[in-house]
Amino acid sequence: MTMQGPDTEDFNQSLIAFLDTSPTPFHAVASICEILAKAGFTRLEESDNWSLEAGDKHFVTRNGSSIIAFTVGSESPMETGLRMVGAHTDSPCLMVKPQPELSKSGYFQLGVEVYGGALLNPWFDRDLSIAGRLVYRDSDDELKQILVDFKRPVAMIPSLAIHLDREANKGRTINAQTDIPPILMLSQKTQDFRSLLAEQFLPDGGEVLDYELCLYDTQGAAMVGINNEFLASARLDNLLSCFVATEALIQADSSNTCVMVCNDHEEVGSVSAVGADGPFLEAVLDRLNGAQQHHERNSVTDKSLMISCDNAHAGHPNYLQKHDSSHVPKLNGGPVIKVNVKQRYATTSLTASLFRQFCAQADVPVQTFVSRSDLGCGSTIGPITSSRLGVPTLDVGIAQLAMHSCREVTGSQDPLRLTNVLTKFFNTPGNLRVAKA
Repeated sequence: MTMQGPDTEDFNQSLIAFLDTSPTPFHAVASICEILAKAGFTRLEESDNWSLEAGDKHFVTRNGSSIIAFTVGSESPMETGLRMVGAHTDSPCLMVKPQPELSKSGYFQLGVEVYGGALLNPWFDRDLSIAGRLVYRDSDDELKQILVDFKRPVAMIPSLAIHLDREANKGRTINAQTDIPPILMLSQKTQDFRSLLAEQFLPDGGEVLDYELCLYDTQGAAMVGINNEFLASARLDNLLSCFVATEALIQADSSNTCVMVCNDHEEVGSVSAVGADGPFLEAVLDRLNGAQQHHERNSVTDKSLMISCDNAHAGHPNYLQKHDSSHVPKLNGGPVIKVNVKQRYATTSLTASLFRQFCAQADVPVQTFVSRSDLGCGSTIGPITSSRLGVPTLDVGIAQLAMHSCREVTGSQDPLRLTNVLTKFFNTPGNLRVAKA
């Protein structure tokens, strides 16, 4: 027995394939580029002149880790505004340090740095691999970059046996400097990590100069539960939203100008050339809109809407006290509108009402999340993008458990549901203003 229909099952299998081939933001963007290209989108370069016409479908990347894709609508953005969906490509993980070599008691280990607010305990006793971007100098003295992935378990972080730490189950703390360096091999001498990379990935020779590499859990995404009601995977936060946004954009018709942005560096504050607090989206929108007067840009902004998609905290049955009892999102309960009066989320009553309307039109249930008043709240690219652009924005997401673990869980029905809602948003005619009574 299964809770999934044929459409949901097919969608989830495509989602699983995307998750498994996207261990890093670089790989995720490469995967998105491939999906878009197969759907008829063409690549643009920021350094080129752009000549855009109605019906065009393009994408542009920056740093290989952030991507913006768009369709040029037949209707003027002055009349209908821009339909925008945002997500982020990065996830909490363990990044390899620049000089990572550690040799202790016959083990060769790597020094790692924690990226983002990672939940560290689940990283122990996992089969880990390494992937990312590598820069090297070839035999002609030219610098080149490639994406690399060992694609098999090459590292592990063994737990300390309970016999040596009888208090481990009573409140174990983890020192990020000393407790989590992974083991790569047995070795009586310190190896050169760059040489190991060259041997693995540069068979024709070359000198590795630098890299951005992270460890990842090699266990693939999978349907879980007696009725396949769950989807478990690494990096659901927030590659799930990236995939959903991509699939919705592909289904956008030719009337509205629609934009998808997937930024890197959200988990570490978004302040970078490719993050939501950087100039990437603004630079693309300026070129997409053409040279407009200030009042014309404001008119487009006023009629536009940004939907920031980033997963939401589902109620954990063992820790329900961590939720406000009136706002407990459920797996497979539909997309979640995220609200915070301190503006950690950008949702307003106007933008939330628009989203509820899209959900009703797509026949999709909708939920609301507000954190307990005595607990802090995470944030997203929503408030950052809204403050930079001045565009009406709301934050939504799919409910999930184990957020920021190296293996997270969500409901199997909700990814397709959110895709259908975003497709409805992209294809709704007219402007998105809420009229005054």
